[in-house]
Amino acid sequence: LQTAGFTRLSDTEVDDAGVRIEQAIARLTYTGNQQIVEADQRDLPRKAGYRSVIDYMKHRLRMAYPGKRLKQTRATATYPDATTGAPLEPVHPTLATAFAAGQVGSAHVHAVIDVLDQIPHAIDHDVQVAAERTIAEQAVTLTPDQITDAGARLLGYLDPDGTLTDDTDRKRRRQLYLHRQRADGTAKMTATLTPELLARVSMFLAVWAKPGMNNPNDPDSPCGSVEDADPEAVAAAAERDDRSPAQLNHDAFNALLKAVLEDGMLGKSHRGLPMQVIVKADLNDLIREAGYAVTATGTLIPITDLIPMAADAQPWLAVFKDATAIPLYFGRGKRLATREQRLASFARPDGDTCSTPDCGVPAAHVEIHHAQLDWGLGGLTDITDLAPACPKHNRMVGDQPGQYTTRMVREGPDEGRTTWRLNTEPGAPPNPERINRRPDIPRRFAEHLQHVRTEIHGPEQESGDTPRLQMRQ
Repeated sequence: LQTAGFTRLSDTEVDDAGVRIEQAIARLTYTGNQQIVEADQRDLPRKAGYRSVIDYMKHRLRMAYPGKRLKQTRATATYPDATTGAPLEPVHPTLATAFAAGQVGSAHVHAVIDVLDQIPHAIDHDVQVAAERTIAEQAVTLTPDQITDAGARLLGYLDPDGTLTDDTDRKRRRQLYLHRQRADGTAKMTATLTPELLARVSMFLAVWAKPGMNNPNDPDSPCGSVEDADPEAVAAAAERDDRSPAQLNHDAFNALLKAVLEDGMLGKSHRGLPMQVIVKADLNDLIREAGYAVTATGTLIPITDLIPMAADAQPWLAVFKDATAIPLYFGRGKRLATREQRLASFARPDGDTCSTPDCGVPAAHVEIHHAQLDWGLGGLTDITDLAPACPKHNRMVGDQPGQYTTRMVREGPDEGRTTWRLNTEPGAPPNPERINRRPDIPRRFAEHLQHVRTEIHGPEQESGDTPRLQMRQ
């Protein structure tokens, strides 16, 4: 390919070559890691005059980040037994298998390792094995950043009793530090937020840090929440708005503090913004006061933190058909989804993110998409035909190549879910329908854990407990 180039290949061949090249890079990297193991076993670094394997990798093999590469090697390569010389199973065998097959690359491997490194050693072995299988399975279809997000969700389900990360540790790590002013008068502010504060900040930014809102450089920019502003004024201001997302956040905080000062609220610690955090939690977790809830902005909140936050909240109960993703009694014959339909959509088992595969935009930033049939083509604004979709993907739905075709699954284990198919050029092989599998992580983890325990301890005896309550011994 280096000699012949790609110009003589068809579009399909160029596309296929790109996929195969990336797979080959991953497979060669895995093979290179095995070379590092063999070189270390033969003491080649010392024989070549290097004081350590790291030096050998850096200078002899000319690796850019030898420390990260060695960590990757120790996690996925096969080492020989020190006594017998027989090959040992890799530390993370499922990840190693995917790496060797070229299904994941180095960045994916490092993202998975970072997630697994956050699991305390005190966690039971079977839970650790199931967690490794779950996140490695997700890594095959996710980007490294998405693996990190999925890992955060997985870690939230490893210990439903809330002891994985102790509340005392969370409170101990909380901080907000205002650094000294720099020469230009600006200053940095760094913080480590508790889940409770993170949920409030995320919701605040979702409604105050919108393009066109609270712009100090635009005298006609509306102030406050986008929900209270004139939509036409916001749209006009957004057209003039050239701020970055970070600048939007900064100006939103500035506008909030300005409003607090002008309203005379400063110093009254019992007053503040009204509770605007939308949270969904499993009734089973609320009863046990354990586990995690998820907000509309994607923040995971321990149930123990949620209970005092929700003391004055208005509860909503969503009832689902046969424990599938179809909520009942929220149908409305209007073009735009109602407030109740949006709450019902969020309450779905898969409603806390955009329904597009691999997309993690939280519910606070999505629109309600007519997934079964577009409104202009006769579609109904019925909750069983609607699905959450971020603005980007909602506008990518259509019948042209490069756009998406969507539909609602009407039966089977994915009933109530939304499929997305990326349209191809006429005559080209169709792409498969895909479903966002991020919400399946808790269920897949429970299944892997059950399989691991069966492998280790044998089949469990019959019990009346539900699998969810059997998750911890």
